Amino acid sequence: MRHNAQALAVTMIGAVVGGLTGYLLFTEQGRAWRRKLEPQIEDLMREIDQFRGTVARASSAAGEGWRMLHDALGEQAAQHATSESGPYGRSSQTHPF
Repeated sequence: MRHNAQALAVTMIGAVVGGLTGYLLFTEQGRAWRRKLEPQIEDLMREIDQFRGTVARASSAAGEGWRMLHDALGEQAAQHATSESGPYGRSSQTHPF
């Protein structure tokens, strides 16, 4: 029974989409409405492309920031390790034992 309800819903959605497509493509009113709508859709696409570029630049900047932080911490850790160790990686500090 559920399968039949799902098939009916898909059929109804297809009929609505097909009717709207036919209206937009084959009637004069649909063509006029489509002509009015096309510039707005193009503006929306331009905005989406600009947003995508902004996100890509922000992602790149964030990645570069993480790389710089990682490099700085890596250099700091390396300097810290060399200042505390003597020859052959042993500690230069003397122990009382």
